Amino acid sequence: MIERREDDGPVVERIPGGPVEPVPSARVVETPAAEVVTTTPRAAIVTPPTEAAVDQVSATAYDPFAERRRTVAKLVQLVWLLFGIIETLLAIRFILRLFGANPDAPFASFIYSVSDAFLLPFAGLFATPRSGGSALDLNAIVGIVVYMLVAWLFVKIVWLLAGETRAATTTVASSTRTHVVD
Repeated sequence: MIERREDDGPVVERIPGGPVEPVPSARVVETPAAEVVTTTPRAAIVTPPTEAAVDQVSATAYDPFAERRRTVAKLVQLVWLLFGIIETLLAIRFILRLFGANPDAPFASFIYSVSDAFLLPFAGLFATPRSGGSALDLNAIVGIVVYMLVAWLFVKIVWLLAGETRAATTTVASSTRTHVVD
């Protein structure tokens, strides 16, 4: 017994820019020896597109002031970092003196010796109230406030002198390729 199966049906193809047209499909025949024979359609009806298709659009743009803004921002970060370290040292000194830390301990000795240089402008400004082993270092509090204001002032001066507030976008290259599909 020889069995033969044929598959035939319409296939819809869409050409970009053109209408949808039914195209006869390929004819597939299976033979008893498991061979597959395919026949292709005679011709496909294609309507040409009415418009051109855009293939690629590329544009490169840059901001000529961006590098200067990054440099100034890094400088501002450096100012905040330096003054933040100073203020942290003064805050630690204040806490150590408030809780009566042993000044002969290596950590306390280090903090006191480093922060003494930053408190030199405020030395003798206020008396230091003491109770037992603890002391209220008002000079350190004044130093923290003053250094915070000086840091803010430095940041503003940096932005006024070197800051760039302009922004621009400059197009370096732009290309568009179009083609018509027949």
